[in-house]
Amino acid sequence: MIHPEHSEEFDFDAVVERAGSDSVKWAKYADNGGPREVSRDAFPARRDGDIIPLWVADMDFAAPPPVLAALRRRIDHGVFGYNQPTPSQTEAVVAYLARKFDWHIDPAWIVWLPGLVSGLNVACRAVGAAGDAVFIATPIYPPFLSAPTFSTRRVASAPLVCGSAGWLWDFPTADAVLRTSQAKLFLLCHPHNPTGRVWNDDELWQIAHLAEKYDMVVCSDEIHNGLILSPSRQHRLFAKLGPGIATRTITLLAPSKTFNIPGLGCALAVIPDSRLRRGFREAMHGIVPHVNALGMVATEAALTLCDAWQAALLDYLRGNLRAVLQAVAAAPGLDMRPVEATYLAWIDAREFAVDRGIENPARWFEQHGLGLSDGADFGAAGFVRLNFGTRRALLEEALARLLRATGV
Repeated sequence: MIHPEHSEEFDFDAVVERAGSDSVKWAKYADNGGPREVSRDAFPARRDGDIIPLWVADMDFAAPPPVLAALRRRIDHGVFGYNQPTPSQTEAVVAYLARKFDWHIDPAWIVWLPGLVSGLNVACRAVGAAGDAVFIATPIYPPFLSAPTFSTRRVASAPLVCGSAGWLWDFPTADAVLRTSQAKLFLLCHPHNPTGRVWNDDELWQIAHLAEKYDMVVCSDEIHNGLILSPSRQHRLFAKLGPGIATRTITLLAPSKTFNIPGLGCALAVIPDSRLRRGFREAMHGIVPHVNALGMVATEAALTLCDAWQAALLDYLRGNLRAVLQAVAAAPGLDMRPVEATYLAWIDAREFAVDRGIENPARWFEQHGLGLSDGADFGAAGFVRLNFGTRRALLEEALARLLRATGV
């Protein structure tokens, strides 16, 4: 039995019914009967088609109360015409970056976006020309693999390596790939999805060295910056390494992961260099819509009023992570490295698959009532990704299914 840590103010154990709603995460298995939400204390025997969805990266928790209150006030206004960023919304971003990371930005550096994936795609279109290469390291969040192709760019990649110390960069291999690929853009994921690494200063400086050596722009996806779980880690913005690095950096940020509001569609790019920023804006013209009014309102509330909720969330996620680590350690053939950030567990099922003669571990777990992300989509077949951003009782049942699926 997992013993939850309860917050006096926030109940992350509350049941929020998502089955039968507009949730992509929960609708995936609906055609097979779909998972049913039940009370926190009881689960029925699994029936055919009852699959717990722990795949796409949104959490099953309600948004923070200040966000909900701000949205209600905006809805009560009753008019939803074309909107523009208000001074207080822009100031919320400026103040958040100063307060959390000691990064004092000019408001003019901000480019608002309807989503972070849009930012990845715009960056690929804005830097270089058709046929140029974009560098990525695998495994990686799937849009990193698709965005260059959508933008008529080539993908140049090098693998991260996994050892006893966890997931690490293979910088000699990355250097060799960059030497021959002539990449113009380096897509960085920091903190890293799916491995959960928080890149340290030494790693960030080595990436900066490669960017300078090969004259690349770095587009740094830092959407998980508010989800640092390891007490020994803190997030360092890549652009904060120094003014010279900042001028070649596009920093992508959004409140969607930390505050669980991805459906409201609000993100931003911070681009200090005026020429790079102009090219980015030009690549958006006619394609990327404005951010909707509710997304802007939610972002302001999230960045200014939700520190207590965020702290309680992190405590709860740490408890969930401990449960996942315990279950994976007990499952024959499964392995995972420490998760320093995010609510995503990157699980190596290759040994398990070989031992059991299983071609696709993700499909195997689905057949045992657990819907996980397939590592092949991240460039790493044989791995699965488990989203532990859910209430404790549901996670308990999911981990019990994980263990049963591996013969425990």
